Amino acid sequence: MAELQEVQITEEKPLLPGQTPEAAKEAELAARILLDQGQTHSVETPYGSVTFTVYGTPKPKRPAIFTYHDVGLNYKSCFQPLFQFGDMQEIIQNFVRVHVDAPGMEEGAPVFPLGYQYPSLDQLADMIPCILQYLNFSTIIGVGVGAGAYILSRYALNHPDTVEGLVLINIDPNAKGWMDWAAHKLTGLTSSIPEMILGHLFSQEELSGNSELIQKYRNIITHAPNLENIELYWNSYNNRRDLNFERGSEITLKCPVMLVVGDQAPHEDAVVECNSKLDPTQTSFLKMADSGGQPQLTQPGKLTEAFKYFLQGMGYMASSCMTRLSRSRTASLTSAASIDGNRSRSRTLSQSSESGTLSSGPPGHTMEVSC
Repeated sequence: MAELQEVQITEEKPLLPGQTPEAAKEAELAARILLDQGQTHSVETPYGSVTFTVYGTPKPKRPAIFTYHDVGLNYKSCFQPLFQFGDMQEIIQNFVRVHVDAPGMEEGAPVFPLGYQYPSLDQLADMIPCILQYLNFSTIIGVGVGAGAYILSRYALNHPDTVEGLVLINIDPNAKGWMDWAAHKLTGLTSSIPEMILGHLFSQEELSGNSELIQKYRNIITHAPNLENIELYWNSYNNRRDLNFERGSEITLKCPVMLVVGDQAPHEDAVVECNSKLDPTQTSFLKMADSGGQPQLTQPGKLTEAFKYFLQGMGYMASSCMTRLSRSRTASLTSAASIDGNRSRSRTLSQSSESGTLSSGPPGHTMEVSC
C-alpha cells in the first residue's frame, strides 16, 4: 500500500460552509469588480427621481466626496479622467465617492415627455438631502463643474453644517443680465444647442483647434440620445438666480473653498469675480494655464495635486507625500509671510505648466506656483 502523506491546507480567509477555494476567489474577484464599477442608485425627491453612483465604502469620521457635473455631460464624461488618474488613487482610497447625474443625464436615460417641467438649479440642489439621507451620510466635500458648481454652492448656502469643503470649477454665481440674455438669444438664432453648449464648456481657441478632445466631446453632445434632456438642463442653467455672495455678509460659503478656472476659459472673469466676493481666509484660487475650459479633463495631474493639498489643509491625508505644488506653495507662503507680516490669509494660486506667475487679488498671501 502506498504511503499516505499528510497535506496541510492553510486558508488566508475562512470559507463559507460548502464553499471551495476556487468559488471563494471568484466571489472576491466579482466583489472587487462590482466595487470598481460603483453601485448605482435612484431615489425619489419632491422634484423627481435622481440617479447617483457610489464608489468605495464609507470611512469613519470622513466625509464623502460628492461630485456634480456640468451641462452637456454626465458624471463619467465630466469626472472619469480626473478620478481615474494615477495619483488620484491615493485620495479615493481614503474617501467614499458619490457621483450624481442630473435628472435625465444618466446613461440610458429616457427622453422626458414634451412639456416636462425640468427642475431649476435651486431645486436640483434641494434633491441632495434626499441622496444623503438615503446613504446615511452626514457630511460631504463637494466637487462641481459649471452648473454642478452652482448647484453645490446653493446647497452649501442652505445646509452649511453638512459641507466640509468645496472645489468649484468654472463657477458663475451670477444670474444672466439683460445683455447676457440678448447675446444668448442672438447666438441661439445662428447656433445649434450642441454648439452653444460646447461654447460654454470650452474656449474659442480650443474649438477652433478642434483637437481630439474637442472632437470627442462634440460627438458625445451632438449625437446624445437624450439631447432634449440636455437642452432642459441647459435652460435651467441659463435661468439660474444670483447666489448673491457678498464678502463679510451672512450670504457666503462658510467652508474652505478652492476655486479653479483655466486661463482664458469661458468663465474666467466670473470665477475671478466670485473669488473677490468670498471670505479670503477660506478661499483658494487656482488659475491653471494650458488647461482650457475643462481643467479636470486636460490637466488631471495638476488638479489632483491641488486637490490633495486642499484636503491636507482640511486635516485629511496628513501622511501623504508632499507634492511639487504643495512644496512650492509652502516655500512661497514662507517668503510672503516674511514680507507681508500681518496681511490677511487669502490664497491665490496662479499656475502654469512651466513656472508660476503672481496673480492680482485681494490683499493677502500670494503664492507663486511652479509645476
